[in-house]
Amino acid sequence: MRIVDIRCARIGRSPIIRVLTDEGIDGFAEIEYSKPYVADTLPVYRRLLLGADPTEVERCMLRIRRMGASKPWGAIVSAIEIALWDIAGRALDVPVHRLLGGKVRDRIRVYNGGIRTDLGTHTPEDYAASMAYMAASPEGFSILKEGVGLHGFMAPNTPDFLYGDLREGPLHPNRGFITPSAVSHIVDCVAAMKDAIGPTRRLALDMGPGWVVSDAITVLRALEPFDIAWAEDVLTGDFVPWNDVAGYRELTSSVAVPTHTGEQLYLRQNFRELIEQRAVRVIGPDPGDVGGLAELKWIAEFADLYGVGMAPHGVSSGLLGLAALIQVSATLPDNLIAFEYPLAQDPWWYDILDGFDSPIVVDGFVRVGDRPGLGFEWDRVAAARHLEPGAEDFFDWNLPED
Repeated sequence: MRIVDIRCARIGRSPIIRVLTDEGIDGFAEIEYSKPYVADTLPVYRRLLLGADPTEVERCMLRIRRMGASKPWGAIVSAIEIALWDIAGRALDVPVHRLLGGKVRDRIRVYNGGIRTDLGTHTPEDYAASMAYMAASPEGFSILKEGVGLHGFMAPNTPDFLYGDLREGPLHPNRGFITPSAVSHIVDCVAAMKDAIGPTRRLALDMGPGWVVSDAITVLRALEPFDIAWAEDVLTGDFVPWNDVAGYRELTSSVAVPTHTGEQLYLRQNFRELIEQRAVRVIGPDPGDVGGLAELKWIAEFADLYGVGMAPHGVSSGLLGLAALIQVSATLPDNLIAFEYPLAQDPWWYDILDGFDSPIVVDGFVRVGDRPGLGFEWDRVAAARHLEPGAEDFFDWNLPED
C-alpha cells in the first residue's frame, strides 16, 4: 500500500485531512477549527510522504515529525499521524486502539469541554448559572470546567482586574499582576460555582496563561477549600509556545490544588522536564497538537511512572477529534482522569458520520467501540453537501445525481 495524495478541505468550520492510498483505503483526521491556516503547509508534508506505506506509521512520522512545532504548528503533523492510524486500522479491519496496544477500559470519563453557556457580565451569579446549566446537561458530567482569571473574558469584564492595562482580543492576550479585588472576585466566583454543582461533582478551572507565580500561589491557596480538580495553564499554556517548568514547580510545591498544563506542547521532548521534575500534577496534551495518538500514549505512560495525572485536551468543531480521543484514551494507563469532550458546533455533524452512540455520553462516560480505524463511516452524500466551495474534488466519490 502506498500514499498517493494528501488533501485538506473544510467541512463546515473544520479543516479535514484525507490521506489517500493506491488500494482505495483512506484515512481522515481533523484540525482544530481555530487554526485552519496551518493547512497552508500541507504541500511540504505531501511531498515528503508520497509513495510511503501509510501502515508503517512511525516510519512516515520520522519523515515529517521534525517539521512541526508547538501549538498551532503541530496540528497538521498530528492530523496526518491520526489519519495514518485510521488507514492502518481499516486495512487490518481492527480499531485503532488495538494497534496502540489494546483497550484497557470499555468506557472513558469525560468532562464538559464544548458544553458551555454565556457568562454575561461575569459576576458570581453568572458563573453559578453557568455551572447550573452544565450540571443539568443530560451528559451527566462528574467534572465540570470553566474559565476564570486570565482565561477567557473574566478580566476584560471585571473592573480593576490587572495593575497594567488590559489588551483586547481573543486567545487570552492578558498577563501580569492581579489586583486584590481581582483575587476576591475569582474566589467569590469559584465559591458560587461550587455551591451550584454540589458536593458530588468536581470543578476544574482554566485560569491562564499569564499569571505571575506569587499571584498564582495566593489565589490557589485561597481556593484549596473548594476541592478543585485542577488549575489549568496558569503560567503558560494555550497558544504560548514555551513552557515554564521552574515556575510551575514552585507553584505546584506551594499549593494543594493540582496544577495542569500541556495542551500547547508538541512532542514528548517538551514534556520530559515537566514530568521528571513533577512540575505539575496533571498534564493535558491534545492528540491534535502533540504529534498524534502514539505520541500522546508515550507521554501518558511516561507521566504514569512519575505519578502525574492525564486529562487530555480536546477541542474541535466536528467529530473526528472526538473519535481520535476515544481511541487513544482507551489505551492509556491508570493515570487517566478524563478527557475534554468536544461538542460538534454544527448539528449536522451527527448526521454525516455513523459510528457514534446516541447519546454519545452517558453518566459522564463515552463507550469504546470496536469498528475499524477511528470507528466511523461517512454518509457520503450528506458530507459532500457541507464541503467548502471549490473543494468538490476532496472526496471524489461517485455520488448519485440530485
